[in-house]
Amino acid sequence: MSIDNIISQAVANAVKELYGVDANPETIQPQTTKKEFEGNLTIVVFPWVKAARKSPEAVGKEIGDWLVDNEPAVSRYNVIKGFLNIVIEPSFWSSILNHIATTPNYGLTQPDDASPLVMVEYSSPNTNKPLHLGHVRNNLLGYSLSEILKACGNKVVKTNIVNDRGIHICKSMLAWKKWGNGATPESTGKKGDHLIGDFYVLFDKHYKAELEDLQSKGMTKEEAEAASPLMSEARAMLRAWEAKDPEVRKLWETMNSWVYAGFDATYKRMGVNFDKIYYESETYLEGKEKVLEGLEKGLMYRKEDGSVWADLTPDGLDHKLLLRSDGTSVYMTQDIGTAKLRYQDFPIDKMIYVVGNEQNYHFQVLSLLLDRLGFKWGKDLVHFSYGMVELPEGKMKSREGTVVDADDLMDEMVNTARAVSAELGKLDGCTPEEIDSITETIGLGALKYFLLKVDPRKNMTFNPKESIDFNGNTGPFIQYTYARIKSVLRKAAESGMTIGEYATAQPQEREIILIQRLADFPNVVKEAGANYSPALIANYVYELVKEYNQFYHDCSILKEEDATLRSLRLALSEVTAHVIKTGMGLLGITVPERM
Repeated sequence: MSIDNIISQAVANAVKELYGVDANPETIQPQTTKKEFEGNLTIVVFPWVKAARKSPEAVGKEIGDWLVDNEPAVSRYNVIKGFLNIVIEPSFWSSILNHIATTPNYGLTQPDDASPLVMVEYSSPNTNKPLHLGHVRNNLLGYSLSEILKACGNKVVKTNIVNDRGIHICKSMLAWKKWGNGATPESTGKKGDHLIGDFYVLFDKHYKAELEDLQSKGMTKEEAEAASPLMSEARAMLRAWEAKDPEVRKLWETMNSWVYAGFDATYKRMGVNFDKIYYESETYLEGKEKVLEGLEKGLMYRKEDGSVWADLTPDGLDHKLLLRSDGTSVYMTQDIGTAKLRYQDFPIDKMIYVVGNEQNYHFQVLSLLLDRLGFKWGKDLVHFSYGMVELPEGKMKSREGTVVDADDLMDEMVNTARAVSAELGKLDGCTPEEIDSITETIGLGALKYFLLKVDPRKNMTFNPKESIDFNGNTGPFIQYTYARIKSVLRKAAESGMTIGEYATAQPQEREIILIQRLADFPNVVKEAGANYSPALIANYVYELVKEYNQFYHDCSILKEEDATLRSLRLALSEVTAHVIKTGMGLLGITVPERM
């Protein structure tokens, strides 16, 4: 049992005995005492003032006296207005540390057969371009959220929906046919997703030139767009694809296979994966079928032009188009089809969509439609809505080729990590293989941590140079501290020092602060899961690392002559390293044993 739980239960017992109040221990949440006051944990006593018919100070004193007399963990207390600050018996912290050290998978809750099944959708790329910086934030948030939900005792299925059909795909295909000269990833030496992305940009370049030419001949912009031969060809290709034209389908399959090979390499390097991948080309017809089924049941309606709509005005929204007049589907229809297939494949209890905040309205509508169509989790689906990520230079645009590709970004991060590490002398004595491994770990750790430490709901600017700093709230700072702890533990082992009995050790202030921080970890994991916030884990680990560095500065470890106290400090170092590794693992970040 954690120290928080012990105190919560003791306070519940106190108010029952003192005031006859039945208090649920789970509603009594001790907070870490503010630094300006003496104490380790603080209890707010206002909830019991009315029943006690006494002042908050008097209630605090009575509960404090009861705790000192009846709870061995409590040494003394002080009361500031309605806040009871409790000092925990120093020797008790040793038992808390031992509990943490001997608890398998400390801070994590293992799922069982009764655990709910949560499906998390993330990534959702288009097959006409490589993954870019925006996808990086999406993938990292989705993967980390999945790991955190698992750590909270849920069964989790990680899923991806690939947008592999539509006019944007045909633009790349048409550009390849016209100007590709049979180019392949092998013939060009390019990753398949980058090669296809080049053709998407090339289409836009020719299309813009065509529009300018038409406008120079007196057409308006709208007239030029309607008359564009290039766009007409792209639309014709889409119709041919819908009609399953063998030649168009063969080209589509070939070019998509190049893109998937590229995506797989990027995902692998990024350290993310999926349990199941769905494809829009396989789900859009399912969605169409489900909408027509809803139409038959009177859940949707058809307009005179043949288009199918849903009336959402009773729910405070408007009318939503689901099938165009020519019978083709929209994105919403595809999402309904994907939901149908997923529900057939898995007994989902909760569905979480990791999608940017520009799609907030889309998911409001999807939730209502899925509920109307009978999906039990429809009404409670979660849109994990995150903010946009930009570079210091500003926004990125795929069509214009100004997007920062994920692969190029990872290369840049690793190269920057190599340069900064070499400059600081952190690679001295390392073999070339070790340097490659360490700089890959630092570079990708810096990227992931920088993107995940920010509240996901906020827009953010990613600055590569700021992210690789061995001081401050960065991935490399945390990784370096972990490597430092492992170095201390190796030196201890080499000197024959083992972690012996430390139950009788009297921890000092700096050690108590660190143990208390470690004791917070399970609650932080639960809070991160409840709030869908990897940022809570990231910032917890940073605060833990700061506390360890202060402890390392103030307290001798290997040179401590008192064997019991030295054992305590070694155990504290070992447990801190374990929690850092676990916490960073929930963010998808690896930590190096040497650095």
